[in-house]
Amino acid sequence: MRTTRFPDRQTMSERMAGFMAHLRLNGLDAGMPENETALAALGAIDATDRNEVRLALKSVCAHGSEGFRAFDDLFDGYWLNHGRRRERAVHRHDGERRPPRATSKIREMMQGRTGGGIPDMPDNDSEGESEGGSGRLLASRIEAVRRADLRGLTTPEELAEAEAVARQIARSLRDRRSRRRRAARRGALLDLRRIARRSVAHGGDPVELLRRRRPDRPVNIVAICDVSGSMTVYARVFLAFLQGLVSADSRTDAFLLHTRLVRISDALRDNDTLRAVERLSLMANGFGGGTRIGANLKAFNDQYARGMVTGRTVVVILSDGYDTDPPELIGGELARLKRRGCKIVWLNPLKGWNGYEPVARGMAAALPHLDLFAAANTLDSLAALRPHLQGM
Repeated sequence: MRTTRFPDRQTMSERMAGFMAHLRLNGLDAGMPENETALAALGAIDATDRNEVRLALKSVCAHGSEGFRAFDDLFDGYWLNHGRRRERAVHRHDGERRPPRATSKIREMMQGRTGGGIPDMPDNDSEGESEGGSGRLLASRIEAVRRADLRGLTTPEELAEAEAVARQIARSLRDRRSRRRRAARRGALLDLRRIARRSVAHGGDPVELLRRRRPDRPVNIVAICDVSGSMTVYARVFLAFLQGLVSADSRTDAFLLHTRLVRISDALRDNDTLRAVERLSLMANGFGGGTRIGANLKAFNDQYARGMVTGRTVVVILSDGYDTDPPELIGGELARLKRRGCKIVWLNPLKGWNGYEPVARGMAAALPHLDLFAAANTLDSLAALRPHLQGM
């Protein structure tokens, strides 16, 4: 858990502002409106009663099931001993009943979700004091995780942190793209930049009021993730990336690809964590085994493409391109998919390796049909997808 330090002499308003920053640092959406409402709530209750304060702030600042699950630990971490209660809180849950049908691999991949997507952070007073409580140490750690090859993330803490960052990157991809404005004859917002440029011809008077609006038909994403044996080391972080995509936009669909094709969009959107784990465990048969990319692309074209893929769709494939099917099957199915007018983006973790060449027959057959072939071996390479999606 990421903790925020504050000096002993602060007003309640300053401490509350610090608490909101602490919540934002750990992934909760808490801003100025929540800060003002929280201060008003404290004036309406007995502020000396810890439980009343906890419930009041939780009702104001915790949004959604993940926020409610994470809030108590974040509250304790800020107001009570700077997070040292985290270890005891985790220990209390050690004996909880596990879902009987969940496989260990699926449980590991969903582990970040059970904790609200907030990685535990070590409680090291000397490190925090040396940085002056500014968060520079935390920022440098996150930057290191973003730049690291995903194959090298082995500890539970590193993987949990990478999952949280992957979810944030995915949500950012969807949010930024959906907020775009385009020039339009009729729109809700004034285009101040274009108005200023046009006003030069009229002596500085804004004679022409030019406008912008949101696109009527935003680009939709269909993500297909390879979870065969050669992709196992990347699958956990990629699954968190898919979860961020589908949770940010109801139009996004996600699939797993191994020996068969499995649609997992509804399971990733399920707010009941245990039920989501069980649903994914039922789909795990074939996880970490062989891969049939061509046959699965054919199944996608036959069963889903008609209802999902249009000229405003981007199909994102996360795979290393190793396939047991004939390479001409991959090329033919990608060409068939391309005829629907969509854009196809292939993210290959091997492309980030020095000296990599797409010599695998399946990957070589796919290249002529791709609009973008990019690396996906680090979190920064996933984030680099944003300008390409915005331009499609």
